[in-house]
Amino acid sequence: MPYIIGFSGTVLTGPDSERNGLWSVDGCLTFTRPEASPDVVLDGWVLPGFVDAHCHIGLGPAGPVDAGEAEAQARADLDSGTLLIRDAGSPADTRWMQGGRDFPLLIRAGRHVARTRRYLRGFAHEVEPEGLVEAVRKQARDGDGWVKLVGDWIERSAGDLAPSFPAGVVRDAISAAHDEGARVTAHCFAEDTLDQMLDAGIDCIEHATGLLPRHLPRFVEQGVPIVPTLVNIATFPDIAAQAKPKFPVYAAHMLALWERRLERVGEAWEAGVQIFAGTDAGSVIRHGRIADEILALHAAGLPAAQALNAASWAARAWLGADGLAEGARADVVLFRDDPRRTLDTVAHPSHVVLGGRVVRHRENIHPALGIN
Repeated sequence: MPYIIGFSGTVLTGPDSERNGLWSVDGCLTFTRPEASPDVVLDGWVLPGFVDAHCHIGLGPAGPVDAGEAEAQARADLDSGTLLIRDAGSPADTRWMQGGRDFPLLIRAGRHVARTRRYLRGFAHEVEPEGLVEAVRKQARDGDGWVKLVGDWIERSAGDLAPSFPAGVVRDAISAAHDEGARVTAHCFAEDTLDQMLDAGIDCIEHATGLLPRHLPRFVEQGVPIVPTLVNIATFPDIAAQAKPKFPVYAAHMLALWERRLERVGEAWEAGVQIFAGTDAGSVIRHGRIADEILALHAAGLPAAQALNAASWAARAWLGADGLAEGARADVVLFRDDPRRTLDTVAHPSHVVLGGRVVRHRENIHPALGIN
């Protein structure tokens, strides 16, 4: 007999679209009532599992973590309702976690590619400019269709943020990744780095704290989305305080980027730039904070439904994953209240269903009771 879950609440198939009557039959969604009664019935507003589009499974403050810690990270994300992760660079080989049975579905970007001694120690594959193209080709082959570049970092001799690699080399590296069938995203804090990456044909930008009005039309015209990671950007004042004694210009720059973080995201949204939710969990950011990122995007000016969209329907479509559709894998998160109207409810999922299995439930789970 198939294992059936019935969803008795309103089904949100998009930020502005609703349906009623959804079931999971052996892990696949259907809007057609099964002949058999469900084994359990879950109450609540139904959304596709959340997407964390910038997350680092297997990464800790000192670099790679062991399997037990990587599993704990993934389970924290799962418990928050995050059922799809785009891993934006990890020094740990997490392929053993893929498949989506026990952990969120994982799209790996391989390892960060950074300039030698121009990033956090132990995190990245570090190369000089002459080695960038080959390093990107390797990570494109090792990952799941994404490569992560570290576009800028502090240049100690200059005392401020600066691009990691020459513009021409970046252009060649992104072209090489495209030849390998991979998309490229880049860590970018500073203003000028965004020009370099847009010129080179980048596919996505992480953080984008240096957004200026001149950049916005190019992001829209080139169809380049932004993953702001506002949860992470909140750490900039601490970074600036630590750096100020030795690098006062860099510290002031980081504070200025932090001060305009919400304004810049709001301006990007108003201009029509695609924005997706990512927590930057790993290293110093704990896992399971997708709700905080959704709320931060709303505080930056995205309407509640669109802040949700950045972490659900639109994000899934961007990454090539199904939402709540006929025959889709049953990756579902439920809430007691409509999160479009009570956005704070995203911090308290009532049920999480991964591949047709209830992996978390807090309330309102019933045996079939003849309901179908």
